[in-house]
Amino acid sequence: MPQLDTSTWFITIISSMITLFILFQLKISFQSFPLSPSSKTIQTPKTKNPWESKWTKIYLPLSSPLQ
Repeated sequence: MPQLDTSTWFITIISSMITLFILFQLKISFQSFPLSPSSKTIQTPKTKNPWESKWTKIYLPLSSPLQ
């Protein structure tokens, strides 16, 4: 049974990686991006919660002395 010749694997892998890198760089370089991206201001509507309109009494803790 013949043995597998692995002497050319290194150059094959390296050349394929370089080729992929160049292809990706070319693909990215042809993309068009906006010149000045700006963020949009989003205003969320204020919702009224039922507990916001009610008055609540704040009690003193039990351990504090009355004044």
